Amino acid sequence: MKNPAITISGRPIGIDYAPYVVAELSANHNGNLARAKDIIAMAKRCGASAVKLQTYSADTITLDSKNEEFMIRGGLWDGKSLYELYQWAQMPWEWNKPLFDYARQLEIPIFSSPFDTTAVDLLEDLNAPAYKVASFEAIDLPLIKYIAATKKPIIISTGMANFEEISEAVDAARSGGCKELALLHCVSSYPAPSSEYNLRTIADIAQKFGVVCGLSDHTIDNVTAVSSVAIGAAIIEKHVTLDRSSGGPDDSFSLEEAELQSLCDQAKIAWEALGKIDYSRQNSEKATVKYRRSLYFVNEKQAGQIVTANDLRSVRPGFGLPPKHYEALLGRKLVKDVLANTPTCWEQFEN
Repeated sequence: MKNPAITISGRPIGIDYAPYVVAELSANHNGNLARAKDIIAMAKRCGASAVKLQTYSADTITLDSKNEEFMIRGGLWDGKSLYELYQWAQMPWEWNKPLFDYARQLEIPIFSSPFDTTAVDLLEDLNAPAYKVASFEAIDLPLIKYIAATKKPIIISTGMANFEEISEAVDAARSGGCKELALLHCVSSYPAPSSEYNLRTIADIAQKFGVVCGLSDHTIDNVTAVSSVAIGAAIIEKHVTLDRSSGGPDDSFSLEEAELQSLCDQAKIAWEALGKIDYSRQNSEKATVKYRRSLYFVNEKQAGQIVTANDLRSVRPGFGLPPKHYEALLGRKLVKDVLANTPTCWEQFEN
């Protein structure tokens, strides 16, 4: 059975292909368009597969209220209302086009997470090649169906969602017309502890839903992300920034350039190392196989003499008979003279 795959901007994505690394710009523009462009350029330099934006305004994502249920208690954004957080973090609506244009100029695919239908409409006008549904919107089934109607590939993060909610999101995408769907296993805390990631879930998601699966990683290093490749993650999404100490909403748990470069390199190495089921001798081993153990004579012997345990040793290199024949050679008569420190061969022995 063929492994599932999706395609974004002509690039196939699935476990049969090198990991698709998505550099999430998120709120790390910090209100500066030039900084946003610099992050896109950094992602390109590092070899990221794509860069992703978030398309919303405070008014499209929440209400301007300081009622207690709208207040954030604890964590990075303690004391802010949701409206204040998203007003701080939002990327100006009018930046979408120049950032799409800039990414296309650099020839790095770009897409976004829309948070309401007006954002989808905007992104359709920009000919976005795919859509990402954030974890918090994974239960917004009408939004998922609206996105699915574009017929573009959809990537859905599963943070906080239980199995039933993931199933509902998948059904909404498929019933809405989505033919190319991927799910990202995710823990929606910022930063997230690696001990809570339960990476084995990735393979289970892929098997149960028959989709491309990956990881949206909010840990503060690359160990979890690179490890996920061995479990079957075909997509890795990470927040990226120019400087983790810049003080923006998401800077503190984002990767800087050297770390993003390392992630891109190491994820590909991990995928290449997985390879296939193969018991054959590898090309790189062909030069070293001669240094395996084999049976050598340690004494000089004459034709007609019997070989004893004192005459043979299993040693490196491997030019003699394999050690598995040791017992079979003991007690045999030689038909040729042999010198000490020379390899055994069947022609030396009486048949």
